[in-house]
Amino acid sequence: MGITIKDIAKAAGVSYSTVSKALNDSPLVKKETKQKILRVADEMGYQPNIAAKKLVSNESRTIGVVWPTVERVALTTLAAKINAALEQQKYHMLLSINPTKTAVDLFNRFQVDGVLVFGEEAHEEIISSSIPLLYYGEPGPATYPTIDVNRRKAIQLGVRHLVQLGHSRIAYIGDLNPQHSNQREKATGYTLGMEEAGYSHLHEAVDSRGLSWQAGYQAVKQLLSKKKPTALISASYDLTVGIIRGIKELHLTIPQDISLVSYDHIPEMEKLDVPVTAVGTPVQTIATEITNHLLQLASGKKVPPAILDVELFQRQSSRSPE
Repeated sequence: MGITIKDIAKAAGVSYSTVSKALNDSPLVKKETKQKILRVADEMGYQPNIAAKKLVSNESRTIGVVWPTVERVALTTLAAKINAALEQQKYHMLLSINPTKTAVDLFNRFQVDGVLVFGEEAHEEIISSSIPLLYYGEPGPATYPTIDVNRRKAIQLGVRHLVQLGHSRIAYIGDLNPQHSNQREKATGYTLGMEEAGYSHLHEAVDSRGLSWQAGYQAVKQLLSKKKPTALISASYDLTVGIIRGIKELHLTIPQDISLVSYDHIPEMEKLDVPVTAVGTPVQTIATEITNHLLQLASGKKVPPAILDVELFQRQSSRSPE
């Protein structure tokens, strides 16, 4: 049997209601008393019961997250920042790597206050949930709101930046699977950007068949064995890691031989062998917007779908062609 609030009350010499208020950070409990109760609870190994907390206060202060993969750096960075933002609001985050329907059913049993679904593929399952759902990336069922980045515009910004630097032979490496709408949006952005610049005849998109660093490595090797672009646009951070490795093995230098722009506006772009020019919405902005949406949903409010604006952050990986 786990430690209960009554056990803590007895050990701390206070009432049951005082312990309950202290654990919920109520301003009605004196600071010294609250610190004592929290210390006793920690020493006793107390773990709150999410479902029981929901019954008492009608909120669990917990958000469930349906996680598609632990291998994508950009998503891991985003999840960490969402967790930090939720903690600032005294919320907890639970992760599930189960399939979406299984995870949502699980979170409903836990009676969390809301669920964030990271959408990597189109959602065709019928999802039934008594708690609010928010999708990020691929849209969910029409009954649930989606928040996403303007991926098409992001890649267009990348093309425009390279064109302004004087590039015309600009290639694109990304997942071209037509079933992945958010990846399709990026590829469309590349096509529109090349059309806008009058370089449709130089269009060169390589299907990476995935977003891993290995996929980027193979794709750039394939591309550079046949073509000699002066600039590349990558569809993700992980692809970019592989692209940089492949370019180095071919004894080419970034940006002297080939400029590089990547989707995923995350701090990790600065830490690569060559700091990479990035397009997208800053990851902190995405985390803040997602957290705000989740908290509104948890409080019973309705939120509309949202598409976040994008920007370009130039670093050393892009310059005018020699």
